[in-house]
Amino acid sequence: MCKAIGSPGSRLTRVTWMLEELGQQYEIVKTKQHTPEMLRYSASGKGPVLDDDGVVVTDSAAICAYLADKHPEKRMGAENLAERAHLNAWLFFAQSELEAPLWNKLKHRMLLSAEERVDVGPWTSAEFTREIHSLDARLGDREFAMGDRFTAADVILGHCGQWARGARFEIDSPRVNAYFDRVLARPALARAKAREQAA
Repeated sequence: MCKAIGSPGSRLTRVTWMLEELGQQYEIVKTKQHTPEMLRYSASGKGPVLDDDGVVVTDSAAICAYLADKHPEKRMGAENLAERAHLNAWLFFAQSELEAPLWNKLKHRMLLSAEERVDVGPWTSAEFTREIHSLDARLGDREFAMGDRFTAADVILGHCGQWARGARFEIDSPRVNAYFDRVLARPALARAKAREQAA
């Protein structure tokens, strides 16, 4: 059975959501960053981590891509080389561009020491707005990132949307807001959150 390792309510939700979408059995191993237990799985001490019967995968986007590839019958991954390029582009965009201002604001508001913190509010708001406009253009009129089917890319993008809404970032795009509404209303996400709360 898979183990989803990390802190409930964090990027771990991307892993549990993906597992719920795929209908897989899994166990949640609740542990914080930089603990001895987390360091057993991740050299950086950061989660989430997936332990799939000894196959250990770090980084939420890599985990979701791995799970999609492992279960091709669920059609949550790439079905050919061109789709692989597009799926990777979405995953890399979500983590390196869309998530970056969210993570920077969180670090400077809550995680860094007082001496390390600076006021990144104006920059993160402006940067996030730029990336929302980029997401709007990239989505176009598609229902999901890859077209008419929900994939691993939507898990990562959707979680960024949930994070942004929770952190009160303005999402200056009706099309992107409608997209976030669609993906965040999925029953698999509700099940994942319930499993994490129970852990």
